[in-house]
Amino acid sequence: MPDLPPKPAAGVSRRTVARATAAAGLAVLFGAAGGTGRAGAAARLGPRTLDVSVPSAALGRSAPVRLILPSDFGARPERTYPVLYLLHGAHDDYRSWTRETDIEAFTEGRDLIVAMPDAGPTGIPSVWRDGPDYETFQVKEVPALLARDYRASGVRAVAGVSTGGYGAMAHAARHPGAFTAAASYSGILDTTAPGVPAIMDAIVARENLPAASLWGHPLLNLLTWRDFNPRARAAGLRGTALYVSQGSGVGGGSGDPLPGVLESALWPSAQGFAGALTRLGIRATTHLYSGGGHDWAYWKREFTASWPMLARALGVPE
Repeated sequence: MPDLPPKPAAGVSRRTVARATAAAGLAVLFGAAGGTGRAGAAARLGPRTLDVSVPSAALGRSAPVRLILPSDFGARPERTYPVLYLLHGAHDDYRSWTRETDIEAFTEGRDLIVAMPDAGPTGIPSVWRDGPDYETFQVKEVPALLARDYRASGVRAVAGVSTGGYGAMAHAARHPGAFTAAASYSGILDTTAPGVPAIMDAIVARENLPAASLWGHPLLNLLTWRDFNPRARAAGLRGTALYVSQGSGVGGGSGDPLPGVLESALWPSAQGFAGALTRLGIRATTHLYSGGGHDWAYWKREFTASWPMLARALGVPE
């Protein structure tokens, strides 16, 4: 996303008054959120941005979600808003989108809620065989809290990077109709493609977790692996607006070769997923490009390219 230039200071304007009104409304909301008994404490980070601790039965603990609320949230208590879910990648956390992009400035005035839920240290938002259920947390529990406490409507879109891209397509495929649109930027879209199970195992092992704790052994528990594979569940994406981007990684990146290597390792997975959509007659916007790397420099560009589709699905201005 292109960085937006800072706006010059001026006298008190209607926009300033509106922001102050919204901030006052948020202050009331933050105070109420901690006292409802349904959500944990909300930490205010800015006029529109807050971190909410969500008690989760699926995880067996509370987990954080970063929210960006609409500019007029405090001034329009009667209004509901669509939600854009942004999922983080492996070995990162729910703060990544606000750290790496200008998503706060980008969404100002666009009348939507942005929700960035935690997916644990691996960033794989799935139902773990021996562990937490991040799928239920992200697809059921967080939306329920947003509808109850933050006036979220039933219109939702999801997008993610790397393992978050996996999550975006897996969630939409495994829960048909839950999302109006799904976008993946360098996501893991065919988990049983050659070499990909080893990548998944490496992601899990890097966090000092047993590889089999995710979905079990990729051969002995093949049916489970297929059940959570976006390619195998692609039929569930019919009717959902889709955006799929992936680089070949050949010559991608600069300096550090690792982003290009990682991107190239996922290239066949993206091609197989796109081919499966074509065979099923499911329409998707695909950008399978030469080069590129597995990093934010490319993901920010791809988010910008996918935004018109996401905006139409959410019913907000482009």
